[in-house]
Amino acid sequence: MNWTEPGTTLQTTEEEEEEEEEEEGRELEDTVRNSLVSAHCQHLLGLNMADNTCTESHIINSAAQTRLLNFANNFQRQFSHMCPDRRPLLLCPVNECGVQFVSTTLRATATEHPEHHTWEGCAEFVANFLSLKPLASPVDLPCHLFSPALVLKTQEATCFEYATLLCSMLLGVNYDAYCVSGYATKEMCLLDQRLQDCPLLDTPVQSVISEESQQKKYTAKPQRVLKSRFLTQEEQKKNLGAEAALLQKQKLDEQSERRPVDPLQGLRLHCWVLVLSGSRSVQENFFIDPLTAISYSTDANDFLGIESVWNNFNYYVNMQDCRSGCRDMVFDLEDINMWEPLLFGAISRKQLILDALNETEDVKKWELEEAEELEEAEEPVFVMPRSWVSAFSITKKDLETCWPGGHKLTRYRRAEVERFGLYLRPNGLITRLVSYKDLDCTEVVMVKEWYQHRTDHLEEREVNKVDNMTTDRFKHGRRFHLLFHRYESLTTDGVHEMKFSFAHKDDLVHRLLSLGEMTETFERRRDFLYYRRVVFCRHVQFSAEHVNSDPATRLLEVVERFHRNRSKPANEDVAERIFLLTQRRIKVTYHLDDDSFIPSRRSFIKPREATEQEKAEVFRLDMVSSFMTGLSEKTVGLRALYEMLVSLIKDEEMVVHQIEKSLKEVRDIVSCREEEEGNVQLFVSPWTTAGAASARAKRQEMELQAAEEQRWLQEKEKDILAPLLMRHNIHSDTLSAVDAKLLHQEYLSELKQRLVEEANLIQERYQKATQELQRKQQWYHQNQLNMTEQQEEEYQTYCAEKTLDIRVAQRRLKMHQEAAPLKCQAADQRLRQDPRLAPHLLS
Repeated sequence: MNWTEPGTTLQTTEEEEEEEEEEEGRELEDTVRNSLVSAHCQHLLGLNMADNTCTESHIINSAAQTRLLNFANNFQRQFSHMCPDRRPLLLCPVNECGVQFVSTTLRATATEHPEHHTWEGCAEFVANFLSLKPLASPVDLPCHLFSPALVLKTQEATCFEYATLLCSMLLGVNYDAYCVSGYATKEMCLLDQRLQDCPLLDTPVQSVISEESQQKKYTAKPQRVLKSRFLTQEEQKKNLGAEAALLQKQKLDEQSERRPVDPLQGLRLHCWVLVLSGSRSVQENFFIDPLTAISYSTDANDFLGIESVWNNFNYYVNMQDCRSGCRDMVFDLEDINMWEPLLFGAISRKQLILDALNETEDVKKWELEEAEELEEAEEPVFVMPRSWVSAFSITKKDLETCWPGGHKLTRYRRAEVERFGLYLRPNGLITRLVSYKDLDCTEVVMVKEWYQHRTDHLEEREVNKVDNMTTDRFKHGRRFHLLFHRYESLTTDGVHEMKFSFAHKDDLVHRLLSLGEMTETFERRRDFLYYRRVVFCRHVQFSAEHVNSDPATRLLEVVERFHRNRSKPANEDVAERIFLLTQRRIKVTYHLDDDSFIPSRRSFIKPREATEQEKAEVFRLDMVSSFMTGLSEKTVGLRALYEMLVSLIKDEEMVVHQIEKSLKEVRDIVSCREEEEGNVQLFVSPWTTAGAASARAKRQEMELQAAEEQRWLQEKEKDILAPLLMRHNIHSDTLSAVDAKLLHQEYLSELKQRLVEEANLIQERYQKATQELQRKQQWYHQNQLNMTEQQEEEYQTYCAEKTLDIRVAQRRLKMHQEAAPLKCQAADQRLRQDPRLAPHLLS
């Protein structure tokens, strides 16, 4: 494109023509402003915007901004003249209160939150915090562009306002970011993700293990299976038909999932963000869709063309062919053959970076020199004015709320994702994923939920609607050290699969309890036990009848397996033992020796215990059957075998007790989970806004309660009848005449008793001091001739102190005797004036 830019090289020789152009530009500006402002005022009324929210920079254009608008209008006219087939450029959209240039809407802003120091954090916040407001016309540029501060306040934005906010945040953390005005697919423009796979769905990875690797070295060959060739061929035909039907169904599904033909393909306007390489360790250029926070390569098929890009330094028009999308585009903005800048020679971000790297003098000195060079230049370069946008900030509450209104629903291909703000749901729910079987999202397959800050440490719950199984996952630190719980329903009957952390007291890591069987897996036990399988005689039920019964009567078989203990010989180290309780048998299998492949075995039959009718059965040699490997093995005697059997019987009793403890633990866990689900509690952190508000409200409530209790105590202290009323369990509202006289007499009698006790106490102290003084005087008369001067002085001091105590006691006793009648009289008068006793005592 070969037009000239009015702010730099466009110089007319006649001043009149220049003045006419400026006047036409002003008239055009005023006309556009008046028409757009009137329409925009209606929009602001819909947003309930107050007049005082707009600062002076929002309403009044500076001289530099007015000059820039003239440049932009001239640039727009030249562009329309040189490229009549192209659409107008987005240069001067309406803000909240007037008209501004699009580049000055960008204001580089870095927030104080660490998560916003990367492009991923910034993009995720913008995509989550805002809700999309579609363009009035999908093929026309917007007539207004609100500031990021207003967008953050309303949480509603068009794609252009999305990109403006995101680009401002990226510029604030030193990314070379640009807003891009161009064309994209319908799904991207309308934020339609119904044909995309949900990122939260887990892709099942199945490990394929060959059968050969599973076969051991010494195994018997399987018997040859004889099959009819005719039947085999018929089966293959059926399989081929089933495969063809499956392929046909997949084709139909693919056709139904194809994007419908968009009549506006290639014409739908969209705005996104371009990040160029060279800053913040960015190696390659890439796009960011601000609506979804997803990054794309610059050759992505969803982007169909670019009209222009801009940042806070300049505005660039794309002069490259976009018939193949953005695949072959070159993003060297300094190449004027590829990109036509609005301001020629203006300072770019790349120049600032190079100058900063090469600068060796003080920054202020560089600014002074730069100002002097600009003043001395014959043709000054127009610099982009300072952004009119007021400073915006992202509060901690914004981060916690995150979603517009605290809730956001996103639909994907056969899935829906709901996200909630922190502490918005009383059960701590923050994310819910619902996956469906069909494309119409009518048949639910699975519901998955994520939680935070729950006191029961629940983090994730998955409900499978196909097999009606629920899976709960917990973090470390909860009761019973439970990490995983899979169940049909929160009742003790049914399937319960549990996983535990290594902190479990029995070193239990996994337990599976079904209707008639229980399997437990252990790790790092001192007795080398790693597996236990229990078979019950009937379905496991925990009613009072079955719980109180003998546990051994409910067990059919117990199988335990042990790891190898190298401190014992292989023929003495038990590898597996089976307790057949109903058959009264115990089977023991030992570990394999290094040079053998057949293990040693023993089988015991337990003798019957004594009953009232029969004596105890004697242990015999035929009650043991043994198969021991090794030529040098010694024959074990009857006594040794009997001791082995006794030890195994003790182990059996211990195992039965451990099984009963395991069943009780299952009952306790299920009961605890029922109680927790019935009353879900959350950890409210005081470092969050919701936690601080909750703590503040709780503190105020406690202060009010403490003040009320203090007031009640003060009233009770003034109430002389309160102890008597509580003692006799008499309510003041139902006080009778008999009760009033009783309280009156009892209070006076107690008062007199206290006065007498106080007088007796003073009298005792007086008598004690007198007796001590008399004893000291007798001691002095007996030892007067042998006393030293120091003892004489101590005696005089002691006598003076005791004499003072006696005088004080005499004075207190006299005062008490004088005050006692007055106290009784005052108490009687107070009781008679009490509104509860007065009506009854007067009568």
